Amino acid sequence: MKVCRFASGENVARVGAISDDNRSVTDLSAGLSSLTELLESENPATAAQLALRGGGQQFPVAAVRLLAPVERQEVWAAGVTYLRSKTARMEESDFSATAYDRVYAAARPELFFKSVAEKVVATGDLVGIRRDATWNVPEPELALVLNSRGQIVGYTAGNDMSSRDIEGENLLYLPQAKVYDRSCALGPWITLGVDETAARAWKITIQIRRAGTTVFAGETAVSQIKRGFGELAEYLGRSQRFPHGAVLLTGTGIVPNESFTLAEDDEITIAISGIGTLTNRVAIV
Repeated sequence: MKVCRFASGENVARVGAISDDNRSVTDLSAGLSSLTELLESENPATAAQLALRGGGQQFPVAAVRLLAPVERQEVWAAGVTYLRSKTARMEESDFSATAYDRVYAAARPELFFKSVAEKVVATGDLVGIRRDATWNVPEPELALVLNSRGQIVGYTAGNDMSSRDIEGENLLYLPQAKVYDRSCALGPWITLGVDETAARAWKITIQIRRAGTTVFAGETAVSQIKRGFGELAEYLGRSQRFPHGAVLLTGTGIVPNESFTLAEDDEITIAISGIGTLTNRVAIV
């Protein structure tokens, strides 16, 4: 079951159910006032199915504007969860390389705040690269959707945009490398009713096109994430509360080599089997 936030003709956000072929969306607003209401229900997949049976106007996905699948949820991120990510972050930083090596093997994961909901970019919108950075990359990631009780209720695709030169200069610059305008994209929708075993069979791919030509492509498997989803969610919830739920990015296993950096107007396409495709163009911010 896939659900989304969308707008059609006006700027009123609606909750919708995506068809199996990803081509149409059915308005669920008559039975659901918000996405958060759905995610907070006892069984979101069942609640969405019940709302769908109640009927609603259907639209072609191509005819609506998909909104980011967050309302008041905070977005957080886990780092160094793939071996490739650990290696890349050690390579980019002489000063703090051992920190990444140690956290990969440590009991406690790296977790950091990424974005408030109103700053999250939807599919089709612009993602940003910092004007004071010289080495900018996308980070395609599976994102866990959590309710206010810390339970994993769904999954979406994410892009944790990063300035590798800023982070590599000093580990204390991580917030500046990761948290800035248009640095987080989520979408296109949320997949409900899937357990971790099934999700770990999914593939993540990325393609970056520049002036119509592919300049980078990569693929990884969700199964390569070192830490369990429940483990990451449990650590995020320690000494924390999320009254509206949260979204947790789970790290990246695809990192371009050091010769690559994003440029203005590049098109980034991230696809996760079992979810869908998140597409954004790049702007300088």
